[in-house]
Amino acid sequence: MMVQEIPDTEMKREQRPHRWSRFVPAVVVLAAATALGFGIHNGIRARAMASEALTRATDQAATSIVKVVYPKLAAPVEEIVLPGNTQAFTDSPIYARTSGYLTRWYFDIGARVKKGDLLADIETPEIDQQLQQAQAQLETAEANYDLAKTTAERWQWLLKTNSVSKQETDQAIANMTAQKAEVDSNAANVRRLQQLQSFEKVYAPFDGVVTARSTDIGALIDAGSAAQSKELFHLAAISTLRVFVPVPEVYSNAAQPAGTATLTLDEYPGRVFHGRLARNSSAIDPASRTLLVEVDVDNPDGLLLPGAYVSVHLKLPATMRSLTVPANTLLFRREGLRVGVVRDGRASLVPVTIGRDYGATVEIVSGLRSTDAIILDPSDSLESGTPVRLQGGAVQ
Repeated sequence: MMVQEIPDTEMKREQRPHRWSRFVPAVVVLAAATALGFGIHNGIRARAMASEALTRATDQAATSIVKVVYPKLAAPVEEIVLPGNTQAFTDSPIYARTSGYLTRWYFDIGARVKKGDLLADIETPEIDQQLQQAQAQLETAEANYDLAKTTAERWQWLLKTNSVSKQETDQAIANMTAQKAEVDSNAANVRRLQQLQSFEKVYAPFDGVVTARSTDIGALIDAGSAAQSKELFHLAAISTLRVFVPVPEVYSNAAQPAGTATLTLDEYPGRVFHGRLARNSSAIDPASRTLLVEVDVDNPDGLLLPGAYVSVHLKLPATMRSLTVPANTLLFRREGLRVGVVRDGRASLVPVTIGRDYGATVEIVSGLRSTDAIILDPSDSLESGTPVRLQGGAVQ
């Protein structure tokens, strides 16, 4: 049997695959390492992304979500309305200038009196007796003075003929001078007692209305206005009234003297009273930041009463436009009134000055721009620089 020989070329072809088979394990290992590295990379990347997502979620959870509102432009302010209290132009208690007993009074509360009208009579028997005694002492002093004067004149005539000495003449003249001083002293005492006696009649010092009567017939009257004394009457001049108005500092330019003002009262609906700005305190009260202004109002018919509450309308010197914001945007801090504004993703506390209070809204006269995004219902713990996020859209 013959054996067929295989050519060398074919044998080489059959042996070649066996040579590549040696690299198969290395390829498998490399592929496994590559897959393992890719898996590790993906795991690290996924973990990093999860960490970033957690960080973002934490930051978002830590950032306050706020709702904002934009200021509204108010209509031009042409006048301001402020509360005021009316006072009598002249208001004075009437005291007795002499002590005694009240024998009669002539006017009661609500009575209108003229200057010089007799209000009451006071009986002063002690003053009357003292006056009689003083007058008698004055008469005695005048008699002594007349005698001393006659004696001095006689001695001066005798001195010319050397009938008396110079010493005696000088003594007579000195006695006359002393008696003259005694007369003057007694005359002054009489005038004092006459003045006290004249105070037995109490007269009205000015035109006005009696707002109080604090005495009655038979009451013991103490002179003067000391603590133990009691006023007899209270008199108020109401033909012209003073109205005192505290004007906020921001509107102080509307309260210059020589200006005009109008007044309205609830008890006279539809009726307007006209007044004039008489004067102001020329100083801002540091406690209330207001300027005290006096408005004088003519009241010939007596419709306005002292102590009444009035609304004073003051015209502003120039047209002003202001901003209004909801009242629940305000923050009351120790350093003053503040409003939270969102700027560059952070809260900023801005100091503001308010004008008029409309209840649900307030007027802002300084500190804000119309483009500011104001935080609505801010937290009491809100501080400047706190990161914030807007919730939805802004309220218009």
